[in-house]
Amino acid sequence: MMLPALVFLSVFIIFPFLMSFRLALTNQSLIPGPIPAKFVALRNFKDILTDTDFWQALWNVVRFTLMVVPLQCGFALLVAFLLDRQKTAKNFFRGVFFLPYITPIVIVCVIWATVLQYPAGVMNTVFQLLSFGLFQPVDWLGTPFTALPSIVMLSAWQAYGFQMIIYLAGLQNINEELYEAAEIDGTNARQKFLYVTWPSLAQTNILVFIITTIQALKLFTQVNILTNGGPRGTTNTIVHYIYEAGFVGQKIGYASAASILLFIFVVGVFLFQRRLLGDTN
Repeated sequence: MMLPALVFLSVFIIFPFLMSFRLALTNQSLIPGPIPAKFVALRNFKDILTDTDFWQALWNVVRFTLMVVPLQCGFALLVAFLLDRQKTAKNFFRGVFFLPYITPIVIVCVIWATVLQYPAGVMNTVFQLLSFGLFQPVDWLGTPFTALPSIVMLSAWQAYGFQMIIYLAGLQNINEELYEAAEIDGTNARQKFLYVTWPSLAQTNILVFIITTIQALKLFTQVNILTNGGPRGTTNTIVHYIYEAGFVGQKIGYASAASILLFIFVVGVFLFQRRLLGDTN
């Protein structure tokens, strides 16, 4: 029964990943020409590590991750906490809050492009109404200071539903006797959350934080559709950098080397985060 899954993983994930190691050591182009590819050893890695665009893309990904993980996980926990205490129509509200996650990201980006449109988008219009016309329209996706936070807000809203479901499952597994004992001790709602709910979600938090971090490090679609890495490279990411090198520049060997560096970085972040969060148990 495992054979079909193993074949699928081997053909579409494992084998292409192993092929990237061979390609990373060559100057292979996306469309092979009359001149065969040459072995260039570690030159691709050297060129990447000395490219300022690569380091800016890496810094953008780190910034995005540091912003989106607490925002997305915090919002998911809040919604899950409210749903867990919802007595009527719980399944209906669960489906409503989960809807953004199952909506194709391309559609979500188109919707948010309208919301963030300059100068008469929904966001600018709402702020102008709330400020009685004093607010000046902002080019949310065209200004370096606001472009990445705008993508953070979009991404957190679109993907929080997955974390919400995990948190909801974790909340429902907490023993009610713990809350009853806390009530007997005279604790209030805040103390129940701090001393009962939050410690009981320790393993759930590890899972949610790691999954959210890995997803954030692979940011691509939102950037590719909304900003194409701009303005002035402030939203460029590693995956978008790889896409530009491999498919636009047709340097598949160079892109393969960048993919390997991204893999090493993601694994390093995963191990560090797992050790850091594991030490809190």
